[in-house]
Amino acid sequence: MSKGRLYLIPVPLGQTAVAAILPPPVVACAQALGHFVAENAKSARAFLKSLPSSLPLQQIQIQELNQHTPASELPQLLAPLLAGSDVGLISEAGCPAVADPGTALVALAHEAAIQVVPMVGPSSILLALMASGLSGQSFSFHGYLPSAGPEREKRLRELEKESRQAQRTQIFIETPYRNRQMLESLLKACAPGTRICIATDLTLDSEQIATHPVAGWRRQPLPEINRRPTVFLLQA
Repeated sequence: MSKGRLYLIPVPLGQTAVAAILPPPVVACAQALGHFVAENAKSARAFLKSLPSSLPLQQIQIQELNQHTPASELPQLLAPLLAGSDVGLISEAGCPAVADPGTALVALAHEAAIQVVPMVGPSSILLALMASGLSGQSFSFHGYLPSAGPEREKRLRELEKESRQAQRTQIFIETPYRNRQMLESLLKACAPGTRICIATDLTLDSEQIATHPVAGWRRQPLPEINRRPTVFLLQA
């Protein structure tokens, strides 16, 4: 029996029309699939309903893979693929397997010689980098930084030093309700000439993207970014 294919299907970054964000082939693929692995089954069903899927939602199998999934349960997620069915992997927002627990399933699929098919869609990390005006030739994504103020500022100084030495853009995110603290730490820890980009609500009607040196940010009112998905970038 031939194996199924694992499709990596991006989803919108927020409440916006699917047709405005995802290419038609991606939508058509998602509509046709009867098996999904998702970070959250409830939001996955909402996404499929918005397409809408060509199958009744009750007939679609959705298995969860998130930060709490034990490693021992990962192999069973391959079962439909090994039985010959195609499976869609979706994240809570944006591209699956990028800053996302779906990476573990993709790794297992390669070990089992299952074809992995990445599909086109929004990535907040790349969209922020594209719009930042910072180096797109050399960059690093660091996910979440320490949440405590002193440790966070220490890490920011380390990233700034690395950026200066390697001419590398540093990219990171924060839990949305701590965005304001992250911005304040950036302006406190970094040198006046270090450029900071704040990219908020990407692809949404409320999208805001701005890049200024630290000294420039300090001279103006800070943007209202709390509780709004935001990507931070710096280049020294």
